[in-house]
Amino acid sequence: MALRKRFAENVPGLLSRPMNLDTRRIFVAATRMNDGKTTTCLGLTAALQAMGLHVGYIKPIAQRVVMSGDDQVDEDTLLIDGLFDLDIPIAAMSPVAIGPDFTKQYLENPEEIGPQLKDRICRAFDRSAYGKDIVVVEGSGHAGVGSVFGASNADNARVLGSKAIIVAAGGIGKPIDEIALNKALFDKAGVEVVGAILNKVLPDKIDFIRDFAGRGLRKLGVPLLGVVPLQETLVYPNLDQVADETKARWIHQPDGLRRVRRVVIGAMSARRHAEYLRVPGTLVIVPGDREDLLEAFILGDGAKSLSGVIFSNGLLPNDDIVRRLTEAGIPLAAVEAESFAVTARINNMSVKTMRQDADKIPIIEKMISESVDIAGLLRSL
Repeated sequence: MALRKRFAENVPGLLSRPMNLDTRRIFVAATRMNDGKTTTCLGLTAALQAMGLHVGYIKPIAQRVVMSGDDQVDEDTLLIDGLFDLDIPIAAMSPVAIGPDFTKQYLENPEEIGPQLKDRICRAFDRSAYGKDIVVVEGSGHAGVGSVFGASNADNARVLGSKAIIVAAGGIGKPIDEIALNKALFDKAGVEVVGAILNKVLPDKIDFIRDFAGRGLRKLGVPLLGVVPLQETLVYPNLDQVADETKARWIHQPDGLRRVRRVVIGAMSARRHAEYLRVPGTLVIVPGDREDLLEAFILGDGAKSLSGVIFSNGLLPNDDIVRRLTEAGIPLAAVEAESFAVTARINNMSVKTMRQDADKIPIIEKMISESVDIAGLLRSL
């Protein structure tokens, strides 16, 4: 009853239709983009299902929008929908898609669009929570994202009557400072932060971080729910992601997942080609006129070590070299940009977990279930 009263006071006019206030829910926020919010939601969903719970999921605000049939949805929602049989329409899991003109439209008419936005989120939550024991609510970036149109993460957690956890990158001083800033926004919205998770921690630093970061978080009144180790596989993109990021045109795309562990520019002489083959998963960016080096890859059995070759500068090798590289099973793509620009773009790309990342999913599920105090989280709800 107290929760219903508080919700009614904070969101006037939206309770002409009662919202589900009984199903447990947890809002997963982060201090920044790419801190591990989706990884946490994926792992939590899997762990909660393994405990026998019926789990729902919703990401109220979609900023990285993709099409699913006729629906515009968040790409993370598409990932969760593809991995778990949640029996929820995907439109209910991703109710609001932010297009290029959305902020302008809101600022021109906030009195009309604001209530509609909140009502759409509440209705979608009701559908996502139907028949569920708990709902995982995924935020978008830090606590203040969406403030410009009145639907920040803190606002949405308040509207949904949810408690929150905050995911931050590993460390002590910086993540605690960032958690304090984000907690302040949740506090102002009347949302209780019930814990923090530190992600991407070097394995040999886990005990140290757990001890001292735990002390610092306790001073903020935030329990440390988990310290998640860095898993190198999770930070390596697959070749499809690299091709999308660089706008590469496929010349030969073999079946199977190829993960890129190292990117090098084809600047060495052919005599030193073994340097390129030393690390499995190497992607070589090279102009197609370096046929001496490409020939060395073929003769040196590059298919065993190379994740692929991207021809840069709009230059392709002769047809015979392309045929032999293809027969060797080496993925081939081409771009117009020069080698250094392509390499810089790859090195700066954000690596998101995608549905085709079959090798990542079991790692994430095991990592979260072993590193996060899920029983403690459930008690706090």
